[in-house]
Amino acid sequence: MTASFSHGLKIDSAELRLVRLELLTPFTISTGTMVEKIIPLLTLRANGIEGYAEGVMDPLPDYLDEQIAGSMALLRDVILKQVVGARFENPQALEPHLAPWRGHYMTKAMVEMAFWDLWAKSLGLPLKTVLGGAGDAIDVGVSLGIGPIEETLERVRSHVEQGYKRIKLKIKPGHDADLVEAVRREFPRVALSVDANSAYTLADSAKLARLDGFGLDYMEQPLAWNDIQDHATLQQRIRTPVCLDESIRSARDARKALQIDAARVINIKVGRVGGHAESLKIHDLCAAFDVPVWCGGMLESGIGRAHNIHLSTLPNFSKPGDTSSASRYFARDLVHEKLEAVNGRMPVPEGPGIGVTPDWNFIEGITLSAESFGA
Repeated sequence: MTASFSHGLKIDSAELRLVRLELLTPFTISTGTMVEKIIPLLTLRANGIEGYAEGVMDPLPDYLDEQIAGSMALLRDVILKQVVGARFENPQALEPHLAPWRGHYMTKAMVEMAFWDLWAKSLGLPLKTVLGGAGDAIDVGVSLGIGPIEETLERVRSHVEQGYKRIKLKIKPGHDADLVEAVRREFPRVALSVDANSAYTLADSAKLARLDGFGLDYMEQPLAWNDIQDHATLQQRIRTPVCLDESIRSARDARKALQIDAARVINIKVGRVGGHAESLKIHDLCAAFDVPVWCGGMLESGIGRAHNIHLSTLPNFSKPGDTSSASRYFARDLVHEKLEAVNGRMPVPEGPGIGVTPDWNFIEGITLSAESFGA
């Protein structure tokens, strides 16, 4: 079923769920350890079509300042009441309904991304096409949580043998140079990066400069999550390119970072920046500055992972992203389709929209709450 551009889509109803999905193994970064993923799921319906998105906020605000309880309340009490029953000509037309609410980028992204899926399906097109991307597969890497060095070496070996195009190591003070040195000694030619998740300060500049000798592709978010200026200072002190993640919430943030050389690589997470429309702006801005981007992961299920894969087909996503095989994280995914990389290449799901279908029988069994919203 297709819809006319001139009339847009009227959102007839919505469903908001909260589900619990266990991780196969604990995932540890500098801010803590996750053993399960609590996922808000949003379904938007129009003309008999459904669009899907998931929220990437955590139960507690330890990655950024959003948390699930506040996001669910904002969706339930405000945003869904405004958009259900309304008609939108295209995904960008949602912006006036979302812009008044400060922050809550991940919350607003759920609505925006679900509508992108809905809109692409109404046109009978894959999401990559309406976003401006192309191709049947993307290069992907892996992100390895913090663990003992010997164990990490075995995990690196396993993923190199599987053909992943980049290995990213999570680091923190006391678990950095020795780890990177051991991995680089064992794997001298692998594409290697590190991610600190804001664990360091400028006082650690000399410590971070020690990593310059290991041929890293980039060093991701070493300093404070809400600081761009100090990253520019750090970049003057180290040779390894700085990649920003948490600090970039918008194209405006990206512009400021690029103008002062605070980022020579940018990690675009669709949820972190408020959705696909802002992701496209950041992608294009970085391309104008000749700065590469890649798509980061937030341990998404197949719904969020599919959105990431489609976005990563845009041309300036020239570095491998974190959209590795779902089976690395979950015994069973939320979608029927198997999102599995082959030799470091992730196939783009086929079909209209994001190209995956929720496994509702499984989802029902792990649902913590469900609410419906009608016009």
